[in-house]
Amino acid sequence: MPEQAGFPELVDPVLIAAFEGWNDAGEASSGVLAHLESEWRATPLLALDPDDYYDFQVTRPVVELGDGVTRKITWPTTRISWARPPGGERDVVLIRGIEPNMRWRGFCDEIIEVARKLGVGTAALLGSLLNDSPHTRPVPIVGSVSEAALARRLNLELTRYEGPTGIVGVLQNAFGEAGIRAASLWASVPHYVAQPPNPKATLALLRRVEDLLDVPIPLGDLPEEAKAWERGVDELAAQDSEVADYVRELEERKDAADLPEASGEAIALEFERYLRRRDQDHN
Repeated sequence: MPEQAGFPELVDPVLIAAFEGWNDAGEASSGVLAHLESEWRATPLLALDPDDYYDFQVTRPVVELGDGVTRKITWPTTRISWARPPGGERDVVLIRGIEPNMRWRGFCDEIIEVARKLGVGTAALLGSLLNDSPHTRPVPIVGSVSEAALARRLNLELTRYEGPTGIVGVLQNAFGEAGIRAASLWASVPHYVAQPPNPKATLALLRRVEDLLDVPIPLGDLPEEAKAWERGVDELAAQDSEVADYVRELEERKDAADLPEASGEAIALEFERYLRRRDQDHN
């Protein structure tokens, strides 16, 4: 672990993390971190020692050709960077990695030690899971929080899930025990179109991160990619009557179960997003 002297002095930082693997259906959550690192030109801070947490026969290193001749090995690990979002008044710590194969408690302890040294007070852990949600409807976001105020701020539907969990659930619990406010946000990815990428789910998670930070996030090509993805799935479903019937059944079930975009809180949240973007466009 690097000494504290090597850590930057950040302003009221929020931590955002996502991990490839079990927690990352459609690569939706890791896609958020990749997008933020690129858009905010994040500054690398450190990488955890992969020998401590990865079984290289399960999560193998990758070999690449650098100049067409020289081979380079990239080891599976978890990388930490930081950025100051344009227009924001606080810094953001970004953690993108691969779910560890072993020593999860030690892994969490090391991340929490870094978070404390950086002065992190709030953490948002992102995940995505396969579900029976139709691709034609808004992406459901559910989650859990360490305190009720976070749920209200994010207009978050709290999950009642009980069962096996991944590093996102374990790390959120560890943050809470360490006295750091934490929320986990999970996007639902249709199980009948599970292959990555899923830009629609990535976009839905990005909007919740935007709500948490209260600053507009440049979306780049994601809105158009999300529309193209949905059109592509529509075309595939139209070629198979059984899949088309199944999607219609999911749509009817979803529409009958709730009115997701008609609530006063949802409308107010969308209006706040509009105002943020309008202010950014005028600056």
